[in-house]
Amino acid sequence: MRITFLGTGTSMGIPLVACSCAVCASSDPRDKRLRTSVMIETGGKNFVIDTGPDFRQQMLREKVKSLDAVIFTHEHKDHLAGLDEVRAFNFICKKKMPVYASSRVQQAIRREFGYIFDNNDYPGIPQIELHTLHADIPFAVEGVEFIPFEVMHYQLPVLGFRVGDFSYITDANFISDEVKEKIRGSKVLVLNALRREEHISHFTLQQAIDLMEELKPERGYFTHMSHQIGFHADVEKELQEFIRLAYDGLVVDI
Repeated sequence: MRITFLGTGTSMGIPLVACSCAVCASSDPRDKRLRTSVMIETGGKNFVIDTGPDFRQQMLREKVKSLDAVIFTHEHKDHLAGLDEVRAFNFICKKKMPVYASSRVQQAIRREFGYIFDNNDYPGIPQIELHTLHADIPFAVEGVEFIPFEVMHYQLPVLGFRVGDFSYITDANFISDEVKEKIRGSKVLVLNALRREEHISHFTLQQAIDLMEELKPERGYFTHMSHQIGFHADVEKELQEFIRLAYDGLVVDI
């Protein structure tokens, strides 16, 4: 299995529009962060978790030629806004794009991309096929099993996923003990780590570190980071060896 970090930034990305802070001005490419998303390659199939506003740019950067399904964690714009860009894969792969999401996220898709469902046969609109996800009910895509589990993003339920030895969580500030047991034993665990200061709906850097130390994956990566976390190079010096900051374009093989 190969994991590619398509984006590792928070909802506004790094650099932020109109920001002149040192991190936004950094020349280190690891400090340039598009909106958070990952691609999973396994068994000759490609799956993307979340299509944020930078989805087109991410697909072009990674030279992705085929995509077998899109899977959504939740409905916030920084995870949903790029869905229209699956049109290219409709043309190339000559099929509807399977989209896996909870019923609540599907409502957001229907609201924000209403033209997809208007039945007016306008040429060139995205062709998608919706599949409903439920927390704790495994599902298979092209023979690959995904285990969805629920974490909390303040008061909003968000889905995380385990695929084999890989577990992925973004936009969370609470994980129940029951869900921790579903994650435990993962070789690679990804958690969000927004910044150092407290936040109402995201783990801080220290909270994410504490969780990694509790769950003890072989390798841990942080994602969904804002410019407030600091320079990539500086933060990594503070971490135990098994924990790293992810960065855009990072590839991890399991």
